[in-house]
Amino acid sequence: MRHKAFTLIELLVVLAVIALLAGILMPALAAARQIGKRLVCLSNLRQMVIAADSYLANYNEYYPLASFVDKSLAADSIQKNCEWDFSKLYEFGQMTECKPGSLWQGDTNLKIQQCPAFKGSANSPGDPFTGYNYNVSFIGGILERAEDGTLTGTNSTRALEVRSPAGCVIFGDGQWEDGANKFMRSPWLGKLEAQGDLKLKPYGTQGFRHMRKTNVAYCDGRAETLADRYTETHPELIDLIAEGTGFLSPDNSAYDLK
Repeated sequence: MRHKAFTLIELLVVLAVIALLAGILMPALAAARQIGKRLVCLSNLRQMVIAADSYLANYNEYYPLASFVDKSLAADSIQKNCEWDFSKLYEFGQMTECKPGSLWQGDTNLKIQQCPAFKGSANSPGDPFTGYNYNVSFIGGILERAEDGTLTGTNSTRALEVRSPAGCVIFGDGQWEDGANKFMRSPWLGKLEAQGDLKLKPYGTQGFRHMRKTNVAYCDGRAETLADRYTETHPELIDLIAEGTGFLSPDNSAYDLK
């Protein structure tokens, strides 16, 4: 008994229907993947705030330093760079060790510091994972110890100084151009900054990479997605703000302690 085969027209109709369904489903699947990455990113940021709270409990309520560069062993060609995310040891100019930074008190899964939606490189050489930044305008201090032992810079803020934890961003999606930055900066000079830090403002912006939105975490532990991107800063710096990046507020209100 002969079976009736599909005609060419019927096959073309079936293929057209499949193509139509694929055209409808593919954008939805892509959007679902982006939502999944955004949720993982928010979870990573919450873990960072939990780690910061643990640090506060162990260090007299001071937030972790954003960066501590120790050059006191320069005579032996050794330099230690302890940053909030990674701590690195350099010998004769070469990195010989990289481990969890001050935020993690030496213990974490380093991959938690990789934003799943960020595919660029780290602007800080040697970082194995990247994508997030830490508020250095108001929260995390930056110190340096010179070869003679002299300390310069500013210490971190204490938790009791943060008068509005629910309104003070501590961590977020860091980005400048196609690279990540680890030091979040407010659009105008902050409590922990000096006049010389002004030129760094365009390089401490947030990446709006989650379907044109950005993720942040606040000092109270809350993490959320924000849509509004601002480019207000000192006029001579505006042109240096990369496409798809920006600040969280037109003033310092998203970053400061009030």
